[in-house]
Amino acid sequence: MDKSKKLVYDRSKPFNDLPLLPPDLKLDNEILLKWGLASRALAALNKNIFRLPNPHMLINTLALREAKSSSEIENIFTTGDELYKAISDSVKEERANPSTKEVLRYREAMWEGFNQLLKKDSLTLSGIIAIHKQVKNTSQGIRPPQSLTVIKRGNSEFRSGEVIYTPPRGKGVLEAKMKNLLQFMHEDKLSDLDPLLKMCIAHYQFEAIHPFSDGNGRTGRIINLLYLIQTQLISHPVLYLSKYIIENKEDYYYHLANVTQKRAWKSWILFMLEGVMQTSKHTNQLIDEIINQMDSTYIHGKQQLKWYNKDINELIFTQPYCKAKTIGAAIERSSRTTLTKYMADLVSLGILTPKQDGKEVFYVNEDLVRILEG
Repeated sequence: MDKSKKLVYDRSKPFNDLPLLPPDLKLDNEILLKWGLASRALAALNKNIFRLPNPHMLINTLALREAKSSSEIENIFTTGDELYKAISDSVKEERANPSTKEVLRYREAMWEGFNQLLKKDSLTLSGIIAIHKQVKNTSQGIRPPQSLTVIKRGNSEFRSGEVIYTPPRGKGVLEAKMKNLLQFMHEDKLSDLDPLLKMCIAHYQFEAIHPFSDGNGRTGRIINLLYLIQTQLISHPVLYLSKYIIENKEDYYYHLANVTQKRAWKSWILFMLEGVMQTSKHTNQLIDEIINQMDSTYIHGKQQLKWYNKDINELIFTQPYCKAKTIGAAIERSSRTTLTKYMADLVSLGILTPKQDGKEVFYVNEDLVRILEG
């Protein structure tokens, strides 16, 4: 769109005039100060990740919380108990309720996107489509031109059902806007903005393009994390950004709408940078608490049990719930009798707590649950 052309926005009509990137943006001192604080907090988080004996364990803990919170933004709710049982037992996962399965698909999509990024170095349209397909368990890709997709107010809101936004549509329209979005993210010759600022801008643009019939919010939040990894601002997808969005949900949608209606980029960018800063500090605190608790549990277990070692200690902090067979697989030459004794030892010391679920028994790391749910 010609930037000299006055933007006319009508929420009842497809927003095909959604301006291409980069935006007309002035980086004033307020934005630069907030960017500096957010960048510093994110760098501190990235450094702290490697204090963990196995940084990938965060995918199973913090990433699960991100998946749960991101789904709650879309009014998809499940309990931590259901999630923890499902990820510790494949049968439970298969039989999980629909909401739990949706949250687990989000986590798996994030993990798959992370692995694909390591192979391909950058986000691609096909990669984004693959992430969306996994999030929604669908074979559909980009919205077809005839799809009359609109965004409406939720049932619990004032004037529920009212159309508040109509995303672009038409033959080749979404593809062209997604191509521009990816060029903005990847090509410095189009924009040499810092990657953290690009992430803020790109998140709005992706949500405004709304390339899929459903699942855009969750897909967009995964893209945020992957882009930060791609640009080497963070090493693992553990930034718990959805917590901030949930706590500020009304502001999130308000600022999104203001960019659409008024091109109010400054307030949106400040909001997102504040989220990165707060979330980085929160995630850092979680990592510190996990590491401190791991050390305390190891000392306690090693003092009381000759067989207890760092590998077992790390294993029980990989996820909040585990099965006895998981511990058994990590202990060489362990008979069923020995394993039963070992599990009883862990229970007697308060390292794990048994939780009966029908005929099955899960072993809960209550200290890890306390940290994650706190």
